[in-house]
Amino acid sequence: MQDWVQRRASASVSKRVAYVHEAAITLGAGTDPGEVSAAVTIELCGGAEHDDGPCPWPHNNAIDPSGDVAVFRTLFLAPESDEQEVRTRIQSALRSSDHWLVRFSRPRPLQFAERALATRLASTAVVSRG
Repeated sequence: MQDWVQRRASASVSKRVAYVHEAAITLGAGTDPGEVSAAVTIELCGGAEHDDGPCPWPHNNAIDPSGDVAVFRTLFLAPESDEQEVRTRIQSALRSSDHWLVRFSRPRPLQFAERALATRLASTAVVSRG
């Protein structure tokens, strides 16, 4: 738990960068696409409520299940030093269920249309010290 508190405190002084991670996922029959987003949020935040303070890595998930293969995206803010850890956590969450199959999972550049979302996340991503 101390590591979590220290990460929150240090995140308040580290410059955050917007990153995107995407995946192609085949959803199992009857699988709610929201389950994918929930798995990532739980892995990054411990839950949706953030009972122990602000999110250390503010993020937004989106999934388009309209095709045979769903397209999933997580836009997240993190200090450069945390980027790989966040991506590892996202990949772990994506591979944590038998209700879907990950076809690929990879980083991708922030798209122009996502800049406003990244700015909004940054404006709400104040992490208090102590």
